[in-house]
Amino acid sequence: MTERTPALRLDRVSLNVGDLAAATSFYTDALGFEATPARDADPVLASLLGVRTVRVVLMRRGRQRLELAACDPPGAAYPAESRCDDLWFQHCALVTDDIGAAHDRLARTHCTPISRHGPQALPGGIVAFKFRDPDGHPIELIQFPRPDPRTQGGIDHSAICVSDPERSIAFYATRLGLAVQARQVNSGSAQESLDNLDGAAVDVISLVPELSAPHVELLGYRTPRGRAAPATLPSDMAASRLVFATAALDRDEDTVMLANGAVLCLTHDPDGHTLLLEDSP
Repeated sequence: MTERTPALRLDRVSLNVGDLAAATSFYTDALGFEATPARDADPVLASLLGVRTVRVVLMRRGRQRLELAACDPPGAAYPAESRCDDLWFQHCALVTDDIGAAHDRLARTHCTPISRHGPQALPGGIVAFKFRDPDGHPIELIQFPRPDPRTQGGIDHSAICVSDPERSIAFYATRLGLAVQARQVNSGSAQESLDNLDGAAVDVISLVPELSAPHVELLGYRTPRGRAAPATLPSDMAASRLVFATAALDRDEDTVMLANGAVLCLTHDPDGHTLLLEDSP
């Protein structure tokens, strides 16, 4: 495969779940997603993930998409006592125009709060709240003072923890052609409460593909320093996948082709986050 395959867009985030029906109900009832009927994924994709079968539901929120995937056999549970600075951390940021109402709706579900004391007011008029879904995946609710019409009511970004921001910037630029759109350091009491981490100070770097919504956010925690990711299988709950739509993905020994003609490549970034590159016909 060529070293560089430009990403046209972040097509979706794919989450492994234990109970597909229960996860679908949570994301529709608690978070306002619309679900397509469940279907069996192509056996070639199941083989790529190292399992017998994969059953998926494609979810839509606004203009963006999320995928729920139930593998057989299922992988390991999400690591217990995970924190926001751990290098396997990856969340989806869901845009809301009324975070108070969205938080109250969540409070009636089986989600687990991450943030202390509810939604947190951050610099720039942003308000955010982090929690975990029933399978342990971290999710963020985020409210902007000036909503972006491209992501309003949808998914703004997926954030991943990285150990070396400069290395990750170089990787995503070289491998996928993503460009730095914004960069800042977040710290202080609101960030500590948002992440439930004392002394939190984190580099926040927005990376954008050719079609910039949604985008990828790199989180490089200066303090505290997170734990390295454990060895994971593609079917494990913590092995969330960033699925990038690409063009002209080379057909070689690193790729597979689905029955519909799509060409896929499963790869990883320097910290082990799973990337699925997809060149659809």
